[in-house]
Amino acid sequence: MRLFRRIVVALLALVVVLYLGGMAALYVLQRTFQYEPEGRLLALSETTLSNASLVTIPTADKATVTGWYAQPAAGKPLIVYYRGNSGSFAAEHVRFETFAAAGYGFLAFDYRGFPGSPGEITEEHILADALAAFDWARAKGFPLVIWGRSLGSGPATYVASQREADALLLETPFDSAVAVARDRYWFFPVGWLMHDQFPVDQWLPSVSEPVFVAHGTADTTIGVQHGKRVYDLAPHKGGLWIVEGAGHSDLWKAGLWDKARPFFETAETGAGH
Repeated sequence: MRLFRRIVVALLALVVVLYLGGMAALYVLQRTFQYEPEGRLLALSETTLSNASLVTIPTADKATVTGWYAQPAAGKPLIVYYRGNSGSFAAEHVRFETFAAAGYGFLAFDYRGFPGSPGEITEEHILADALAAFDWARAKGFPLVIWGRSLGSGPATYVASQREADALLLETPFDSAVAVARDRYWFFPVGWLMHDQFPVDQWLPSVSEPVFVAHGTADTTIGVQHGKRVYDLAPHKGGLWIVEGAGHSDLWKAGLWDKARPFFETAETGAGH
């Protein structure tokens, strides 16, 4: 009996040690798990963008971020695009080519720590970069709409809560990064461990822009329940598009631009442009 008790106690101790070790590893390496900055910034010459230029934007804390900018045609807004979590924004050049072909302007950039912009990836830096980009775009004097994809739904919503734009489109958004982490690491107290929590659910009540949400039911990166909750929390609802069987990166090919364009047009009409 004593031997059995000793074995049980030893096993329990081992479980505790492994659990605490896993929690420590998650705490120390969390940004390695959270972000995927590998990749490169393409040259504009590798795209069909003929009216775009490479720009460097200063931030309030004296850093810089690099992006692409193209001004809109007369009567069209400028899309401030907050990219997702993988590689460089430039990998999505087909989107920007589509925007430009439709007469829309755009500003897209890499947050600090991603291929085009030097620095450390943190929530504080991402939000500061997001505000700097928006303010830089606003100074151009064109109507602005905001597009946030995946990770970008965090800074996009934050900016919309702090600044005035005509519309906010959120593609595969989360209600908070903590909620996404709980989906994966439900056995750890991630709310206590995470540095970069992006509380979209706390920022949404201050968003005055109409909000359009797009999500897929087969999204295994950010579950569709997050997108539905984001839309439920939006004070000014502009549309919810749920695509059956679509994964995290499928919405563009599924026709997202055909949904986004009329949403922006309606928002611009409502804004008086």
